[in-house]
Amino acid sequence: MDDLLEIAAALLPGVNLDRAVLATEGNVHRVLLVPGTAAVRVSKRPLAAATMPRRVAVLHALAAADLPFQVPVPLTPVTPFGDQTAVAVSWLDGTPLPKGEGSPDQVAEVLEAVRSVPLDAGLLAAVDGRAEGRHWSDVIGTDVVPRLPRRWQAEVLRRLDAALALDPVPDALVHGDLGGGNVHWSADGKLLGVLDWDTAMPADPAIDAALMAWHGWDTVRRAVSAQTYHRARTWDALLGVGHLVACMNGRPMTSPDGFVQAVVPWLEADGQPAAE
Repeated sequence: MDDLLEIAAALLPGVNLDRAVLATEGNVHRVLLVPGTAAVRVSKRPLAAATMPRRVAVLHALAAADLPFQVPVPLTPVTPFGDQTAVAVSWLDGTPLPKGEGSPDQVAEVLEAVRSVPLDAGLLAAVDGRAEGRHWSDVIGTDVVPRLPRRWQAEVLRRLDAALALDPVPDALVHGDLGGGNVHWSADGKLLGVLDWDTAMPADPAIDAALMAWHGWDTVRRAVSAQTYHRARTWDALLGVGHLVACMNGRPMTSPDGFVQAVVPWLEADGQPAAE
């Protein structure tokens, strides 16, 4: 915490940090919240440090668009601190909905708002990393499936085939981590802002619909078309959509063993494996 306060003080000179608190740590960043003022994001690993400028470029592109919600706006340049990098972004008011709460209308509003953001050249250049790595299906087939328990390998390959058999749809902006604490609402239920765009990418918007199952699958079913709901369930069934997005958009699989350790409990909780 002390090192984060030092970084925040360097990025935000003159800002009172007495009320600063450490947010729940993610896999990529540590985040210091300065209520009403800023969130300071500090990389945890070399890859996160290297990719922070691109992630900030996504926020700049989004901030320049005419969005029906707020996004964090970078307040400082990406700044190195030893082997870490850090940036301060603007504070977003509002609070997230608790798990399992929210109406179909609210879910539909978020999905439509994100999907309707134009993928113009500037935003597409910032979010599209597909040319930089292998296709996500190759990552799963080559790096993930052979590491799974044998009882799951054939079943996950079957689910992979089902996902690959989905009819192609035009790319839309996909947030990649909707739900949970990343969507902020006013006290009277108005959508205020969407934060944490680290996994944003051009993809099937049904991926975001699957992520909104934070509010309950029945709520998602009533919020989207039957086709989108089917696609969302197919994407999620593969490895859990929250895990799946980590394989997409050219992202390197830096720790396949760690990834599988996270996926197997989800598989075991989700359903029965194929017979050996």
